[in-house]
Amino acid sequence: MIQASEVRKKFSQVEQSIHQAAQACQKSQSASSEIKASVENLDKQSNETKAKLQKSEDEASIRQYVDELDVLVDKCKNACDKDGKIDQETKNAVNKASKELSDLKLQLH
Repeated sequence: MIQASEVRKKFSQVEQSIHQAAQACQKSQSASSEIKASVENLDKQSNETKAKLQKSEDEASIRQYVDELDVLVDKCKNACDKDGKIDQETKNAVNKASKELSDLKLQLH
């Protein structure tokens, strides 16, 4: 398992990608209100996860926090994949956030 400090560092990159996805989604003319709400919730949860990670050194808790966020990012990604009208910028931003979080999750397990 990677060190908690390294997880926090890598999570900062993930959080930035999630925030960029939220920004792209909010300015999108083609994203449905459902997708916008999902990505906004993901952005909010990533902030909460960051706060939890700042306080935690416990490996099991760290994995749990990342796993919980991964469920949300997967829902956003699936919603984007199913929506044939969503713009490519938003879809790419959500996919990037999903990939980065999945990569971090793999390092934790």
